Amino acid sequence: MTKQELIEQIRKKKSFLCIGLDSDITKIPKHLLADDDPVFSFNKQLIDATNDIAVAYKPNTAFYESRGIKGWESLQKTIDYLNNLQNPVFTIADAKRGDIGNTSTQYAKAFFEELNFDSVTVAPYMGSDSVLPFLDFEGKWAIVLALTSNQGAFDFQFLQDEENKEKLFETVLKTTKSWGSEENIMFVVGATKAEMLRQVRKYIPNHFLLVPGVGTQGGSLQEVAKYGMNEDIGLLVNSSRGIIFASDGKDFAEKAREEALKLQQQMAKLIG
Repeated sequence: MTKQELIEQIRKKKSFLCIGLDSDITKIPKHLLADDDPVFSFNKQLIDATNDIAVAYKPNTAFYESRGIKGWESLQKTIDYLNNLQNPVFTIADAKRGDIGNTSTQYAKAFFEELNFDSVTVAPYMGSDSVLPFLDFEGKWAIVLALTSNQGAFDFQFLQDEENKEKLFETVLKTTKSWGSEENIMFVVGATKAEMLRQVRKYIPNHFLLVPGVGTQGGSLQEVAKYGMNEDIGLLVNSSRGIIFASDGKDFAEKAREEALKLQQQMAKLIG
C-alpha cells in the first residue's frame, strides 16, 4: 500500500487505528481451542468485526513464531485473509528485525515476498545494514524503532551526545530518514512519550509514525494527536490487548469492536 493509498483509507474510514494481533494462544477464548487453527479463528473473527473502522493490522510475530510451524501457518492464513478484504488495510509484521545486510535481505524476502506484508518493524542498532535491504522492495515499508513506549527505552534512547547535545533517538531519526523517503520509511514512537512527539516532528514532519501504547499501556490519544498529527494525519495509533482481549467469552469479537469503535469515534473527531 502506498502512502497516498493509506491516506485515502484514513480519510475514508475517519480512522487511523491499527489493531495489534498479539494473539497469545493462552489468552484467546477457550471455546476456540477446539478449532483446527484456534489463533486464525480468533484473528478472523476480530478482523471481520473491525476492518471497516481499522486501517491497519499488526501481528506481533513472537506470538506465532513461539508455536513453531503451527504458528507460522496461523500467520500465513492471517495475512492472506487481510490481503483479500473488501476494505483494504495496511499490514505490519511486527518482527523487529535488524541484522547485517545479507541477513536483512533474507528477512525482507520472508515478510515481503513470501508472506506479502506491506511493512515490517526494523531495529536500526546495526546502522544502515539493518534498514537498507528492506527499502529495496517497491511498495513496501520499513518501520524503524525510534522512541519506544517500554520502560527500558530510557536505558539507551535518551543518552545524550556531549558535543552536540543530541539524544540517541534524535540521531536515529536524523540519520535514518536520509536512507529512504516518506514513501517507504515510517518510525515507531511510543504513545507514553507523547510530549516528545513535538521534538520528533522537528526531524520528520511528514513521515508516518506508528504509535503503540494507547490503551492498556496508558498513552493518551488526544496527546498523541496534539503533538504528532500533520496535514496528512501521519499517524497509525496501535491498540492491541485493550481491543483483542476485551472479552474472553463467545462475545469476544463484539466486545473488541466496541473498544475499537470508541477509539475510532475519537479519531473521527480529531480528523474533523
